[in-house]
Amino acid sequence: MSGFLDGIRCGDCECNVDWAERRNTIASVAAGVLFFTGWWIIIDAAVKYPDDGQFHHAYHTCGVIATVAFLMINAVSNGQVRGDSYSEGCIGQTGARVWLFIGFMLAFGSLIASMWILFGGFVVPQKHVVYPGIAVFFQNAFIFFGGLVFKFGRTEDLWQ
Repeated sequence: MSGFLDGIRCGDCECNVDWAERRNTIASVAAGVLFFTGWWIIIDAAVKYPDDGQFHHAYHTCGVIATVAFLMINAVSNGQVRGDSYSEGCIGQTGARVWLFIGFMLAFGSLIASMWILFGGFVVPQKHVVYPGIAVFFQNAFIFFGGLVFKFGRTEDLWQ
């Protein structure tokens, strides 16, 4: 899955840019833009609807959990999960896999909870203002996809 950028051809220009060499940079910038966009959307909703009746402030919890999951997922390298580069420590490869699994559970859980907030809190009750629910969902979706791009879009060949 981490080699999906290898076969991309970006036109036949004469610019002589080695995209494989810049893969980590492109994936890191793309993940950062997605993460920033998610938080920008929720900050916009919080500023636009400061009243607790229109946008309950407990809905920020999903974004915080998604951010923690983003950090957990990317704290473990693919080599540690495979067991290639992590043989020391008290829990070793199994601990890295459990840590990654918990991170993905938190990420999926926050995405599912944001859908629940969107539909259960805004769509089904037919509120006139639906934007805060959409903002919570898009915040978590952007953070989730940013975490996936940062985890699987980079290569670890340059680190070894």
